[in-house]
Amino acid sequence: MRGLGTGPLERIVAVGAHCDDIALGAGGTLLTACRAHPGLRVDALVLTGGGGEREEEERAALAAFCPGADLRPTVLKLPDGRIPGRWEEAKAAVEELRGRTEPDLVLAPRTEDAHQDHRCLARLVPSAFRDHLVLGYEIVKWDGDLARPTAYQPLSPETAEDKVRLLQEHYPSQRHRPWYDREAFLGLARIRGIECHARYAEAFAVTKLTLTLGE
Repeated sequence: MRGLGTGPLERIVAVGAHCDDIALGAGGTLLTACRAHPGLRVDALVLTGGGGEREEEERAALAAFCPGADLRPTVLKLPDGRIPGRWEEAKAAVEELRGRTEPDLVLAPRTEDAHQDHRCLARLVPSAFRDHLVLGYEIVKWDGDLARPTAYQPLSPETAEDKVRLLQEHYPSQRHRPWYDREAFLGLARIRGIECHARYAEAFAVTKLTLTLGE
């Protein structure tokens, strides 16, 4: 399988509808990137969960998933499960984020995600980040909406294990969920690894990509 790099990696944007979305979908990718690029700037935006226990969990988790990074997290208070009805506020938040950074890579939910909050955010991102590489991450959950990915980030066994450990350590409020366990996280990572000839991987959807083969 051929690999395509992003070129110099200095800034990443990571967005999620809920606290833990970014870590679930792209935690291993963030660990990989931040370890390889000390001082990498990571602007993170989460639309819900602000002002309470979830925000505290999220800020601590993002710091752990972005070691050595220049992390700039924002956690808002939009209502969980109601983001489509708060379109204007969500759009303004994404556009405000776009106005303060010029990222090399954007991590966001997939547009085909079955959860309405994830799907709404996913559709807002490309309109704000029009000239950027946007990778749509997947989140394992009861909806059964996993699809065929188009891009992969291989994970070392150590990174895959670190991701699982950090998810369990930093999001105690989610441990009661039947799908929130080690087997689910490593199982999906193992399947995606098989698909890209690696032990483990995270998978993404890419809707638009420009090649520069002549340069």
